[in-house]
Amino acid sequence: MNPLFKKGLYHGIPICLGYLSVSFGFGIMSVRLGIGVLETVLISLTNLTSAGQAAGVGIIAAAGGLIEMVMTQLVINIRYALMALSLSQKLSDKFNTPRRMIVAFGITDEIFAVSSVQKGKIEPIYMYGLILISALGWTVGTALGAAAGSILPQAFTDAMGLVLYGMFLAIIIPPARESRSVLCVVIIAAVISVLFYYVFTAVSSGFAIIISSVVAALICAWIFPIPEEEAEET
Repeated sequence: MNPLFKKGLYHGIPICLGYLSVSFGFGIMSVRLGIGVLETVLISLTNLTSAGQAAGVGIIAAAGGLIEMVMTQLVINIRYALMALSLSQKLSDKFNTPRRMIVAFGITDEIFAVSSVQKGKIEPIYMYGLILISALGWTVGTALGAAAGSILPQAFTDAMGLVLYGMFLAIIIPPARESRSVLCVVIIAAVISVLFYYVFTAVSSGFAIIISSVVAALICAWIFPIPEEEAEET
């Protein structure tokens, strides 16, 4: 086995284990929304985006339109494009266009964090190992969750379905505690989402996510502008 591929697998083990538990919750949630076990597994096999998948299956279950799905995924997942652009500065000369496309499929928050701190240039074979084991954990966890969701008691699946939302809270709470601007975005987005859920019920879940995210970001960008000096440095 190539040493760099083996290194990628080794570095991806913690990501794989984390994805197993989180995707288990996604599998349960997807089946509870009426999506089949096979379809749920295929969604995870062809996607690596927890928040995007959670929003996507909600739109599918609500019979949302294609435009709604595209716009929702664009808003939720656009950060991956920025991560990929940043990571491209560390890629070796062996990365041709097909290899870049393969690696782009596997860019997630965790994979970006691990690969970006590697010393020197990153080789394709290392990224293949890192992405492979991470994607395997995500897909296997989804399959287990989907299978469990179809046979286990409702009370158990309801409890396990909270795993995915627990992950979202774990992502937003630490930065929200350190930054007032992030806390502001979280609170405003949550308030708008609640209004859509209880008051403006005619708006579909996909467009509610889009509007909540964009409006919260615009308001907080106006309230907490980046100082000119800091903007020039970045």
